[in-house]
Formats: sequence, structure tokens, C-alpha cells
Amino acid sequence: MNTVADQVAAADAVVAAVEPGLTPPAVRARDVVLVTGPWLAGSTSLAAALRDRMSETTVVEADDLATGDAPLAVVFVVSAATPLTESDCELVDLVSRHTDLVVGVVSKIDTYRGWREVLTADREALSGWSERYAHVPWVGAAAAPDLGEPRVDELVGLLRQRLADPELVRRNRLRAWETRIQELIDRYTADGDGTGRRARVATLQQNRDDITRGRRLAKSERTIALRTQVQQARLQLGYFARNRCTSVRAELADDASKLGRRQLGDFEAQVRRRAADVVTEVEEGITAQVADVAAQLQLPAPRPPTPPDAPVIDPPPLKSRRLETQLMTVLGAGFGLGVALMVTRLFAGLAPGLTVAGLAVGAVLGLTLTVWVVGIRGLLYDRGVLDRWVSDVFTALRSTVEERVATRVLAAESAFSAESAARDERDAQAAQERIAEVDAELRQHALETARAATERDRRLPSLKRVLEAVRTEISASA
Repeated sequence: MNTVADQVAAADAVVAAVEPGLTPPAVRARDVVLVTGPWLAGSTSLAAALRDRMSETTVVEADDLATGDAPLAVVFVVSAATPLTESDCELVDLVSRHTDLVVGVVSKIDTYRGWREVLTADREALSGWSERYAHVPWVGAAAAPDLGEPRVDELVGLLRQRLADPELVRRNRLRAWETRIQELIDRYTADGDGTGRRARVATLQQNRDDITRGRRLAKSERTIALRTQVQQARLQLGYFARNRCTSVRAELADDASKLGRRQLGDFEAQVRRRAADVVTEVEEGITAQVADVAAQLQLPAPRPPTPPDAPVIDPPPLKSRRLETQLMTVLGAGFGLGVALMVTRLFAGLAPGLTVAGLAVGAVLGLTLTVWVVGIRGLLYDRGVLDRWVSDVFTALRSTVEERVATRVLAAESAFSAESAARDERDAQAAQERIAEVDAELRQHALETARAATERDRRLPSLKRVLEAVRTEISASA
């Protein structure tokens, strides 16, 4: 068993005896010594010193090795300034995954007098980190001292002794097998436990909860927004309708109080026109408000209904008032007769010869006053009738437009509710599809985890036997 190939074959035979057909480690053995360590530990200086003292050996640093390269030996350098840390132990694991021979070096012993205590602490820390490092040799060195020659004799002697071991290649191969088998065991264990899937499964479960919660929240928000917007529209439109009726009624009442006899006939048409205008304005206001609500809710606006017919308005009760006219005529005649007598007496008192003229003037003046009083009383009566008629018309019109507002807002609310329900149904369907996709992936993960657990239970016993055989062989040849 002198050649490298023989030693590799001997190590592979240990594994094949327990688990034939196991894929060998994907490593490339290099006949080099790796010098490495944490930052500022002095590994570069030590590597240079070893090159000078061990010209027959290739000494490299970590950057000189490619992925998959396995050095013949690892010289791990730490400073004498501080003891070994957990991260340093992790670095030892990383660089010696495929190498059995590890030598620990405490550097800068020329500067730190307590380096021996640090060396002892480092040996204990590394042994406590992993059992495989219990027999790692430790030496002190000063590769680049401030005064004197480098102090690496002990390290050089130790390396030459260990590198001359005829079992070194075999042990390194066994160590590579140990790493390979341990990785397989860890992978089968992680896959069987679902460790690698837990984050994804947790994310999927969170997504599922978010979908369900988001759908409920969106539905609740839409319902609240619909009720709020419709109620606000109902209040605004009701106020608008009442305000228009009140303002137009006040304008027409003011116009009625100033009407002359010749304007009475046109006033009824004016009232009908203004009432129709109010209905049109309210109708347009409802349409605009409903469209605004639809935009706020992001729903299609319902189609406006057929415009309402012109309001039915009874004519004002300006019918014949014969008895009242007769009464007013009598009263007016009495008033005119009194004026006529007063004028006649006035003329007779001033000039007795003007008595006849006074009678004529008094008669004309009395008749004129009689006609004026009767006409004014009739006009005032008609104005009062028209004022009450306008009030009755717009009271009825207010009820009509308020009913129109209520009817159209109710119809719009029904349309919005139907569209919102349809949207909720579409959203629920989409959410169910997304949940179904999530559930399908969760089931797939569960199925694959179960398969991995079955494979783990099938493979782990034999792999553990192989690992035990490899470790036993390493311990026996140490």
C-alpha cells in the first residue's frame, strides 16, 4: 500500500464493504500544505517562512485552492493575542472537510509572552468543539519576528514527521468519505424532517391567511363604503330638492306680490315653467350624484331612468266672485257717493253758482273712486289667491321631488348592491382559486416530505453504519 492509488483504493474498500455503489467524494487531492487562519493571524508570513524552510513541499494559501481541492495537510494559524473563537472553529471545519491532518499554530509568540496559556486554551476550545480535533498537535511560532530569525523549527519538524506518514493519504481519503457520508445523512435528515421546506410552507400558510383575511376585509370595506356613500347622497339630494323648492317658491311669491292686473294671465305659465325647471334640475342632480357615487365606489353607474313627466298642476282658483263683487261695488259706491257729496258741498260752499258743476265733478270723482276701490280689492284678492296657490303647488312639488330622490337613490342602491355582490362573488372565486393553488402546493410539499421521510428511514441505517466504519478506521490508524 505504497502508492497513492493503493491508499485511496484501501479507503474506498472500507466504504464498499458496508455500502457498495456509494458515490465517492467529489474532491481532487492536492499534494500541498494549506496555511490559513483568521484575519491578522499571520498566516501569510508563516506560509512564506515554510516555503523557505520546506522547499520540498508546496505551501499554499486559501486563495490558491479551487473549489473541490483537498490539501494534504492544513496548518491553521491563530494569533497569540486572543484565544480561539467560535468563528475560528467554524473556519477549521471548513478548511479541513476533506483533510485529516490538521496542525494548530499560535503565531506571534515573540510579541505575546502569555502565548503558552493561549495555546492551551486554543487546544481545549478546539477539542471541545469537535471530537475529531482532540489529537490535533499545537505549536508556537514566530514567522516574522521584530528581532532575530523566524522561530518555526518545531513546526517544520512536526510537519515533516506527519507528512512522511505512509497512511496519510488513506486517512485523508477516509476523512473525505466521512464528510461525504455526513452530508448525505444531514441531507436525508433535513429532507425527511422538512427542514428545507418549512420556510416555504410557512410562507404559503401566511399567504393563504392573507388571501382569506384580505377578501373579508375588502368585502367589509366595500359594504361600509357603499352604505356611507348612498346615505350621503340621499341626504345631499334631499337637501338640494327641498332647497330648490323653497327658493323658487320664495321667488314666485315675491313675483305674485307685485303682479298687475295684466300680468295675472302669464303668472300661471311662469309657475308651471319654474316647477318643470325644478324637476329637471333635481333629476340632473340625482344623475350627477349617482355617477359620482359610482366613481367613488369604482362601480358602473346605473343607466338613468326615463325623465319624469311634467308635474300636474291645477290652475289657480281665480273663479267668478259675483257676490263679493256686488258687495264691494256697494261699499265702493257708498265710498264714492260720500266723496261726491263732499265735493259738491265744497263747490257749493265756495261758489253757490257752481253747484251744478260740483255735482258733475263729484259724480265723476265718486264713480272713479268706486271703480278703483273695487279693482284694487279684486287685485289684492287675486294676489292672495296666487300666493296660496304657489305655496300649495310647491308643497306638492316638494313631496314629488323628495319621492323622486328616494326612488332613484333606492334604485341606485339596489344596482350598486347587486354589482358589489357580483364583484364579491368574482373576488371570492378568484380567492378560492388562489387558495386552491396554495393548498395544492402545500399538499405537494407534504407529499414530498413524506416521501423524503420514507427515503430517510430507508437510507439512514446503512449510511450510519458506513459512517461508523469510516470513523472506526480513522481512529484505528491515528
